[in-house]
Amino acid sequence: MKLNEIADNAGATKAKVRVGRGIGSGLGKTGGRGVKGQKSRSGVSINGFEGGQMPLHMRMPKRGFNNPFAKKWNAVRLDRIQAYIDSGKLDAKGVVDAEALVKAGVIRRAKDGVRLINSGEFKAKKVTFKVNHVSVGAAAAIEAAGGKVELIGKPADAE
Repeated sequence: MKLNEIADNAGATKAKVRVGRGIGSGLGKTGGRGVKGQKSRSGVSINGFEGGQMPLHMRMPKRGFNNPFAKKWNAVRLDRIQAYIDSGKLDAKGVVDAEALVKAGVIRRAKDGVRLINSGEFKAKKVTFKVNHVSVGAAAAIEAAGGKVELIGKPADAE
């Protein structure tokens, strides 16, 4: 294979339509915009405008509540952690916390904390987790395998 032989797959690239470049192009003269009016000109601000009447999106009632202080958690499944331990990307001997999960590539970034969820099979022995939340099933699966879970940000007696 040579550099001059490298090419994209057929149909992978599509030529950009050059609007307003003559009658033969099919999109010349008015360039597909029709004839006259605000929409045929540049700088249109007409979407959602209803001639002075209150627009539909503003007439509709607001619903619900969006909490600006809500925490955003990284939900991590136990079977995914097991796969990373099996592949050697995650060290099961050390403490598995948000930093270790980011370093291993299990999560992209630590948001406000990590929440463990039980899913699939977890058989890694004596793994210590330091997380913010853990589901009841996940805690049971970790303890059944001989590991333990330390909750961050909560008093030891609160559950």
